[in-house]
Amino acid sequence: MSLPPLASYPALRLRRLRQADWIRRLVRESVLTPADLIWSMVVHEGDGEVPVASMPGVSRLSVKDCAKAAIEARKLGIPAIAIFPHIDGSKKDAAGSLAADPNGVIATVVKAMKDAAPEVGIMCDVALDPFTDHGHDGIIENGKIANDPTIERLVEQALVQAKAGCDILAPSDMMDGRCAALRSALEAEGLQDVMIMSYAAKFASAFYGPYRDAIGSGKLGTLGPSDKKTYQMDSANTEEALREVALDIAEGADMVMVKPGMPYLDIVSRVVEEFHMPTFAFQVSGEYAMIMAAAQNGWIDEERAILESLGAFKRAGAAGIISYFAPRAARMLGA
Repeated sequence: MSLPPLASYPALRLRRLRQADWIRRLVRESVLTPADLIWSMVVHEGDGEVPVASMPGVSRLSVKDCAKAAIEARKLGIPAIAIFPHIDGSKKDAAGSLAADPNGVIATVVKAMKDAAPEVGIMCDVALDPFTDHGHDGIIENGKIANDPTIERLVEQALVQAKAGCDILAPSDMMDGRCAALRSALEAEGLQDVMIMSYAAKFASAFYGPYRDAIGSGKLGTLGPSDKKTYQMDSANTEEALREVALDIAEGADMVMVKPGMPYLDIVSRVVEEFHMPTFAFQVSGEYAMIMAAAQNGWIDEERAILESLGAFKRAGAAGIISYFAPRAARMLGA
């Protein structure tokens, strides 16, 4: 069916639909709500809150604070929380052994949050970088990240998280074949209802810097490769991203993610159009830090920039957004 030709000015005045707030809201094509948000949160083993210098307004939270945050998320209408650990450097090793500790901070936090607010979904990062003394997401063998041995460790880590009560496993490591291994292990353990949100298209990016400060992973290269470009994606590639997404879906991922967020909205849009899968985007630490730095210098309107940036993900087709701004945005949207 062909569309009728558009009228021309003056019969067509597009500003008619912009002249007042009520009509702008009525014809708005994409709408952001608290239900679109996943609260990204850094947890630690100690007491109280520890501010992250490179992320104004973000602190590492204690187990007790995380439980309170889960209750707050429920009140704000935020459906889920994504947790990332800060581990004492003295407890780290080359194999990331603490990643699979059933009594570790992640398992403890998951249990505390589910006890406090069982209606709130909990998403756990499946990756070794917070636990390794070299800061990489995998096991190093002969100066390289070893894919298959890394997957074995990731499965151990994921099962601990799932048994603690985690609802969504989110493998961020970018090892080949990890979704299939996780899905197989979950089925074998009777944990078939645990979901997988794959970091299907995770790019090697400069925008992760403040996160490494937040989790204390430090500078790379102490024991092996100096960066993550051998496993995270080249920022120049689109078709490769689609292949990565297709593979993870075939391996059993329930949802997929693009990371970082705003610099890769074209990837988000293409993934949504190609696969018709629940597709999420991660507004990462560097994106958060840039908005906050510009706002604190008086260069941009902080609240408008937060909501505009989050709205861009919805406009691109994302089902939801993982963001450190989630609680602030939810409060603004609920006002």
